Amino acid sequence: MTTIHLIHGEPAAAALRQALLAHEASRGSEAAPAAGTAGHVIALADDLTVGPLRDIDEAGDPGAAQRAAFWQRLGGMRETLVQDDCVALATLEAADSHVVIWHTPDAADQLALRRICYRLRTAPQRLNEVRLAADDLSGPPSAAAARLLAHLPDAAPISVLRITRLALEWQEAKFANGETRRWRNNTFTSGTWADLDARIIEILGAATLEDAHAMPGAAGAPWLACDTLGAALARRGAGFKVGEPLVLWRLRELAAAGELRLRDDMCAACPGVAEAGAGAAAHHSRAAHPSLSHTAVHLSLSR
Repeated sequence: MTTIHLIHGEPAAAALRQALLAHEASRGSEAAPAAGTAGHVIALADDLTVGPLRDIDEAGDPGAAQRAAFWQRLGGMRETLVQDDCVALATLEAADSHVVIWHTPDAADQLALRRICYRLRTAPQRLNEVRLAADDLSGPPSAAAARLLAHLPDAAPISVLRITRLALEWQEAKFANGETRRWRNNTFTSGTWADLDARIIEILGAATLEDAHAMPGAAGAPWLACDTLGAALARRGAGFKVGEPLVLWRLRELAAAGELRLRDDMCAACPGVAEAGAGAAAHHSRAAHPSLSHTAVHLSLSR
């Protein structure tokens, strides 16, 4: 019987395909059927940690349109991202193949695991999983592929009790329909854009103060790349990986609300606060945070 491997994210899927190819090559033409083939890897692209979830699994996927509109609002994401995942899961439901779910402790992976268990809960005998460490997918693709290859023998059935619990947790996450979803202490909690915005302001203020202490009187301001800001958000308790499209969107929203003043030609959406110049300068304009009132924090924005 065919085995389908599911993993969140195309980079992870590419590494898994490479691992499966290496496995098949090592075993020759008699490779074990349970290992599947490199062509039977599905990358789930939708990051379920952010945006609306309600009705996403209902007949006709009425919630898919809401999620697609959310990602289009952010920009930088392919238009079919949400629908592709819905179609892939619907196809799996109609098939009879074994499924292996590869997941790390990352919030997006854990939500994808729960969604798959919910969608295939009536066929629990088909579901298997491989539990990965947080750093198993880090580093160059070849290194990640080697680690995944070592984990191939770890694929194990998911118990009916666990499938039922995971499916219920997915239902709870959909019902809560929060703006963000944090994964802490093996529990999901809902968050808001306001929570994320507050952390962004905090990080920008800390970066400005650190630079001022390191180089007193220096002209200019520190540069903070969007991936650096995203990583800082995760370290400061965001509870999920904050990708560049989301960071850029929140910066634009903060600027539009008068919380920041951006300087970059990407800020055409808020010309009232935009200034000319290369790069992007973000000034905090809120009286409640005087530490940012006189010093700009520069952010490198992709063009």
